[in-house]
Amino acid sequence: MLFAALPWAERAQQEHDAFADALRAQGVAVLYLTELLQDALEYAAARQQAVDSALNDPRLGDELRGQLRTFLEGLGPEELAQVLIRGLARDEFPGGRGPVFGLLDAWDFVLCPLPNLVFARDSSVWIGDSVAVTSPQGRRAEAELAAIVFAHHPMFAGTKRLYEPGHELLAGGDVLLLAPGVVTIGTGAQTSPAGMERLARQVFDSGFAHTVLVVLMDPGGTDCLDTLCTLAGPDTVVMRPAVAYSLVARTITPHGDGLRLSHPQPFLGAAAQAMGIGRLRVIETGLRPGRPGCPDGPGSQWDDAGNLLALGPGTVVSYERNTLTNARLEAAGIEVIRVPGGELAGCRGGPRAICCPLGRDPASMPDERERA
Repeated sequence: MLFAALPWAERAQQEHDAFADALRAQGVAVLYLTELLQDALEYAAARQQAVDSALNDPRLGDELRGQLRTFLEGLGPEELAQVLIRGLARDEFPGGRGPVFGLLDAWDFVLCPLPNLVFARDSSVWIGDSVAVTSPQGRRAEAELAAIVFAHHPMFAGTKRLYEPGHELLAGGDVLLLAPGVVTIGTGAQTSPAGMERLARQVFDSGFAHTVLVVLMDPGGTDCLDTLCTLAGPDTVVMRPAVAYSLVARTITPHGDGLRLSHPQPFLGAAAQAMGIGRLRVIETGLRPGRPGCPDGPGSQWDDAGNLLALGPGTVVSYERNTLTNARLEAAGIEVIRVPGGELAGCRGGPRAICCPLGRDPASMPDERERA
């Protein structure tokens, strides 16, 4: 479970509603996964896929699995969506019987809940008009629900899939789109090198990228790349000062039938070169290393005001509590849309981590003559 502590659920919901309202005020159409899932489960093929996925749990045993199948197949779309997300405790399943069911305690789960599906985006990432349904560690059930939505909801009919939940480890937070044709993938605790390679081949084969940057991250850490680096404009990134000038990247480009891997380079230089610009402007987040109160260790990425959501060139959504970083952003000419986030920031990532943009207008790079 990704929550550092149990959230104040009602306040977190209020803050999330305020975040959604702020997006709508900027002309953004806000969709909710639960509602999309309920719509998709109106179709028999989607219901069958959802039930089969839920029953793919070795804890159940044959007898309990059969009983649970009968129960789930008898639910309507809305009820089924709710059970798949919130889980099903032993005492909530009166039809259960047999040895496996009998050995469960009263509040053991027959069907495990998905707490990390709340305010999360790691289960999918869109590249162009195609979706990569990711394979986050220990959270395949969440990704499977996203896969059902994209496979069966009429809104996504014909959408090309770049990745599937059963593939190698890949988290949506490790995938950044730096510029048209440039995809950045972090490899570490959440995304494996094999997952990176599979996605890189897909974006090359699909024509979505001419360059993939691989950012080497701590395999023993907990960070995703988007907690370390956020795009705030066509040539501007927001980064934690402890890592801004120490991140290392390698460039992957197509080469014949294979892929060519460059020597390690500083991330900022490699990114600017791939984007075709002179250099990236860095706006530092949080406190500088070594100063009293400087966040350090697991969860610190929530506290130093990274992981912003860019709505357009030079416009970002940030938590109002990020007073220092927000001031730096505005001093650099970035428009900051502030939203409350005391509970959301305490338990989740920043605004980027609690949503998944499905479509954007095409990006444009800074005019070289104007920059010169």
